[in-house]
Amino acid sequence: MTSRRLDARIERFPLAKPFTISRSTVSDVELVVIRLEDEAGQRGWGEERIYSRYGESAESVIGAIEAVRALVEGGCSRVALIDAIPGGAARTALDSALWDLEAKASGSRVYELLDMPQPEPALVTYTIGLGTPEEMAADAKTAGRPLLKLKLGGEGDLERVRAVREAVPEARLIVDANEAWTLSMVQEWGAPMADLAVELIEQPLHADHDDGLAGIDRPVPLCADESCHGPDSLERLVGR
Repeated sequence: MTSRRLDARIERFPLAKPFTISRSTVSDVELVVIRLEDEAGQRGWGEERIYSRYGESAESVIGAIEAVRALVEGGCSRVALIDAIPGGAARTALDSALWDLEAKASGSRVYELLDMPQPEPALVTYTIGLGTPEEMAADAKTAGRPLLKLKLGGEGDLERVRAVREAVPEARLIVDANEAWTLSMVQEWGAPMADLAVELIEQPLHADHDDGLAGIDRPVPLCADESCHGPDSLERLVGR
């Protein structure tokens, strides 16, 4: 193992306009940024957003990194890091930096180190923040993107999706409730969402209430987000 120098800092990026989801509004994005430098001068970079939803703050993330500084600078492996630090922004940023450093030091790409094929370009969503139906429709039209994710928040969501569909009839749509729906909303709105050509409903219920999803009809597929954090989450999600 070779020694490394670790630098960790918090960076904040202001948004062009406030971004709203069901539980909060943010005006900037807060990231933890990691730089690792080895004895040969190679540098690996990693970053991750800090999410208060999971009890994280800038102070707690930096504290988690400092707790494993000696281990990281001493040359620990990625596996050792996973065992030493809980999942979250700190571990993700450190893991990314370790992959980047190893790839640069070996002259390889990360996908080559993983013995995987070269990644192909992928279509990703453009996200429309939660607002009135009129605001979201205008934002969707201005975005002009082929695949949109609509942030929803509970009451009035069907009207929001209808307004967006009317504004951009050709766009593909998925929706993300960020845990804001009730089970009755899931059951009542599934068929109308399908009629509006919504392709996916992300995290409709609070993660603690997923039991209600077992066995219900799904006119639109349901996707876990806040309910899924790793392989240990998967068994609990079967059937939901």
